[in-house]
Amino acid sequence: MSHGNGDSNGNGLNIAQHLNWSKIPVERPAEGIERQMFVGNRMMICRFRFKPFLVTPEHDHPHEQMTIVERGRVRFFIEGKERIASAGDVLHFPSHCWHGATMLDEEVVLIDIFSPLREDFLNS
Repeated sequence: MSHGNGDSNGNGLNIAQHLNWSKIPVERPAEGIERQMFVGNRMMICRFRFKPFLVTPEHDHPHEQMTIVERGRVRFFIEGKERIASAGDVLHFPSHCWHGATMLDEEVVLIDIFSPLREDFLNS
């Protein structure tokens, strides 16, 4: 499956890329979730679309993550603390930070940036 870069584990080359989200395939990893991935050599960006009230269980991972809320409102649980984020907000999750989210009463679009690559996403 293409992830906007020609192969599944980064572009493998030190070349610049320029794509539009409309050209990147949409995957449906679970009910109510759409995911697009744009993969570089050591980092990746994912665009997620979540249905209202969807819950992503609390979890952690070794990847550093930054999240941009593009649309909607989200109740994040970060290291045991609750935060409400809305369009325009940016969050940082260090490696192994315990976090999860509940989408509120409208569709939510999040942009997640990960480093290193989320091999679990690429292999699913």
